[in-house]
Amino acid sequence: MAACKIGEFAKSKAGHDKNQIFIIINIEGEYVFLVDGKSRNIDRPKKKKLKHIQPVNYIDCELQRKLDADIAMQNEDIKRAIKSYCKKISAESQNRQ
Repeated sequence: MAACKIGEFAKSKAGHDKNQIFIIINIEGEYVFLVDGKSRNIDRPKKKKLKHIQPVNYIDCELQRKLDADIAMQNEDIKRAIKSYCKKISAESQNRQ
């Protein structure tokens, strides 16, 4: 299993949230805590086992800047980063076709 990092994007592989994109905000042993800024916000993260997620190996540059400066992430930052990532992925998939 690939190592996960705080701030990294992850895709859910199991559960009712399967295929949904989240951002990792904490790692404790074999569990990660995930947020999407909407239903799972900073105050109420989703606890999921590492084996039930697929790390994407991408960190938003604005989130990385905040993490490096020890500035707290806000739900709006999370939503913006996920929306931006999803647009990037859809544009890449359209370019391949």
